[in-house]
Amino acid sequence: MTHDHTLEPLPIGTSGWREELRETLRLALPLALANLLQMLVHAVDVIFVARLGERELAASSLAISLFGLLMWALAGLTGMVAALIAEELGRRRHAVREVRRSTRMGMWLAVFCGMIGMTLCYQGERLMLLAGQDAELAKLAGGFLRVIMWAMIPMIIANVLRSFVSALGRPVFATAITASALLVSLLGNYTFVFGHFGAPALGLNGSALASVTTALYIVFAYVVAIARDRRLRRYRIFGKWWRPEWSRLRQLVRLGLPVSATVVAEAGLFSAAALLMGRIGASELAGHAVALQIASLAFQIPFGIGQATTIRVGYHYGAGNVAAIGRAGWAGIVMGGGFMISTAAAMVFTPGLLLRIYVDPDLPGNAAMADFAIRYMVVAAAFQLFDGVQAVAAGALRGLQDTRVPMLIAIFSYWLPGFGIAAWLGFNTPLEGTGVWIGLATGLIFAAVLLGWRWSKRETLGLTHNAALAEG
Repeated sequence: MTHDHTLEPLPIGTSGWREELRETLRLALPLALANLLQMLVHAVDVIFVARLGERELAASSLAISLFGLLMWALAGLTGMVAALIAEELGRRRHAVREVRRSTRMGMWLAVFCGMIGMTLCYQGERLMLLAGQDAELAKLAGGFLRVIMWAMIPMIIANVLRSFVSALGRPVFATAITASALLVSLLGNYTFVFGHFGAPALGLNGSALASVTTALYIVFAYVVAIARDRRLRRYRIFGKWWRPEWSRLRQLVRLGLPVSATVVAEAGLFSAAALLMGRIGASELAGHAVALQIASLAFQIPFGIGQATTIRVGYHYGAGNVAAIGRAGWAGIVMGGGFMISTAAAMVFTPGLLLRIYVDPDLPGNAAMADFAIRYMVVAAAFQLFDGVQAVAAGALRGLQDTRVPMLIAIFSYWLPGFGIAAWLGFNTPLEGTGVWIGLATGLIFAAVLLGWRWSKRETLGLTHNAALAEG
């Protein structure tokens, strides 16, 4: 098959810094916006469940902590599809066939690993009891998980399709589809939680059913969008879906498993921090939860920039352009770090305004929690720059298909200096909760410095070897 240049979504070759920044921004903005909208989709579930009562909210929080961790890990495993597609497009050799193979095996992997995730969700009640949770809460959470587990495979498939459309220069599809999913989630929760439009009032499980409906809608929306777009349609990614490409599947697993482990290492640190906070005090834990929500909201922007940087670096890596690889990575890192400086300023100078997104700090019952949240946000402000840098540097290295050493860096950074300092300062000094947050900051600083160092030494370490060969 001859290569059709209309299929090339991004320019390669001699693009300068200005062009690289523009192209990264063109990819990053819709992806970051889609990430923020996805947080709103989850927020809709919380808003509806909160109206059912405290126990239901606690049970759904427990269930979502397990489901969310599995989803993040499995999405990391399949998300390497973006790097492979970008490399194939950059190389320009049989790109149509190669892109189809990568996307098809990404969807196969989504089904395989989704079934593993569903099995764990099915045993949710037992896992909650093993973790020492209250029996009634564990039963409620287990029932919720047995419904929402049906959303897992479609959600991971949707992540593969999002990678496909983004790598092919259509990231705005991810934004539009996630925005429409917000409306589906609202309608689903309204229908199934309280029983409207003739549906039974299912309560907590109704919210889980709304999540399943939303996930199925998202997959359907991607299929329709791909079928209607001339550029995307020509890849025929759903053609001969039964045909295996074992070497490509192995490559996806080899590259994706370290990304999953990295996600679990980082998520595990923040989960462990919540456990430490719970032992310090209820107000500290509540303040921690709110401050962490605000930090997570800010993180969606560099996370989107990191996803865009993976595609840009991967594209130049496939094209064999060593200089452009450097420009793509540094452009993303500067962009991510620069944005996080602005969020740090907001956390220091207008913390009350940020708090009001989630709670009313003026209510007497919220006074202690708001006070702790503001203290923790000051520490969060200090690590915002590093959080942005580590997210984008990891994305840049994924573009070079370098995932194993970044995984080791993440595990070391988060669990030795990170958790070690959090636990020591939290329980052996008067800093208590603030000390836990200093530990979190330390973990992110170590990760940012080590990943940044690895990126800066990419040529010395031979990470651009394939690109250098192609260029030569």
